[in-house]
Amino acid sequence: MGRDTAGRNGRDRLGRRSFLKTASASAAAGTVAVAGCLGRGRKPGTVVMTADSGVEGIIHSDGDGPSVQQALWDAGLDDDISLEIQTVVSDSASRMQTAQSALEAGRAPPDIHMMDSGWTVPFVLRNQTVNLTEELPEETVSFVNENYLDAILETARHPESGDLHGLPLFPDLGFTLYRQDLIEDAGYDTSSWGTDPPQWEEFANAVSDARDQADLNYGYTTQAAAYEGLSCCTFNEVMTSWGGAYYGGVDNLFTAGDRPVTVNEQPVIDAIRMMRSFIEGENQNTLDGYAQISPSPIVQWTEQESLSPFDAGNAVSNRNWSFAIAQTGAEEAFGEDLGVTTSPVGVPEEEAEFEGTGGTAAALGGWNLVVSPFSDRKEEALQVLEAFANEEVMLTIFELGGYLPPNLDLVAEASPDDVGPVARYGDVVQAASDNAIPRPATDLWPEQSALIYQSVNSAYRGANAPEAAMNDLAEELQQSESEVQTNGN
Repeated sequence: MGRDTAGRNGRDRLGRRSFLKTASASAAAGTVAVAGCLGRGRKPGTVVMTADSGVEGIIHSDGDGPSVQQALWDAGLDDDISLEIQTVVSDSASRMQTAQSALEAGRAPPDIHMMDSGWTVPFVLRNQTVNLTEELPEETVSFVNENYLDAILETARHPESGDLHGLPLFPDLGFTLYRQDLIEDAGYDTSSWGTDPPQWEEFANAVSDARDQADLNYGYTTQAAAYEGLSCCTFNEVMTSWGGAYYGGVDNLFTAGDRPVTVNEQPVIDAIRMMRSFIEGENQNTLDGYAQISPSPIVQWTEQESLSPFDAGNAVSNRNWSFAIAQTGAEEAFGEDLGVTTSPVGVPEEEAEFEGTGGTAAALGGWNLVVSPFSDRKEEALQVLEAFANEEVMLTIFELGGYLPPNLDLVAEASPDDVGPVARYGDVVQAASDNAIPRPATDLWPEQSALIYQSVNSAYRGANAPEAAMNDLAEELQQSESEVQTNGN
């Protein structure tokens, strides 16, 4: 690719360690990790990492094409060390169970687990991760702490000591994608929407008018199935934009037990009522003044199902992640007719009761890399993580997979010619990072998340009234929090 392997800041931060050396492309070209050789028969220097098929597809390349493995070598990883991917499903809950089974059994490989930012902390608290603050070079830890997005780092730290136990591979942020051309044709000015999103009511009217004028099947598609993506992300965004919160504001996200439960407050109920309006129009338990813009099947849709109608030109708008920008913003898709913003606004920040709510919001997603304490190749695995903490490696991952770099400053510096359409929306990415809302990623979150997404989904479907659903949920969450206090954790 012709990139400076010292990184954009001119520093080769990997040359300082005796077992790391700068490997030339020619020296590394013949080294290929072969999938399926997991376990005792694997080659010396092979480090096994879990990943889904999307990440697996960019680790290695055919022939001389760019790859993450080559970028790691160029960043200083010893050319005798190669990554082998243990492919896991994309479903987050299933991946958590897979990691839990391996770590509870003390089984390795995998040497490196790719963990959702929403459930890394429980593994940290169970002493099932290597302390990177203690094991990685001080310079690497300092670089990560100073340059990575703070919100994703919080999901990879020990909540008590603050030590880093995971290296963010990539953060992700929630975005609202829309057909700028269709909305403009319907008479709306979207010139400021990128960094100054509209109110939800204006957005709904614009989407409704654009859908009708263009004679499309759908207006706004999103993820509303009963799964992790609802509780962590899509509902979290909508709720936050209305001034609502699970536990009374952003100060209470990472410590369970002694915190208020606020899911039955009016802003949360209004957020559900608005979504009911989007699905049902003027009906029971809806909010006056909000157009019907979403198809009823969204209550069964996750990311790909919600993206497909938009990508096919059958919807005006879609809420999704950065990969969807890369996919639909390409020249062969919508090109510059694609508009991108964060969530529309429910109530202004100054009118919101809880700290860090109101205004626009972008749910924080993403994945961390953790080293298994049971690995017999811990030193090699740590070297791999050290190489991942390199700006050129981040840019390669961004270019090949569309995954945002954990140092988001790189998005603004990148050229769309190098990394694709996401770079065109650097100001929106920055606005999203400024308004990122994490899920409450405590050790209770996996349990509490299921309670939340089941209750919210039932209210979206109309199976339960919003007030009743949230009152029941509040009792369940309070019981969960009380158990922490009783156990003294």
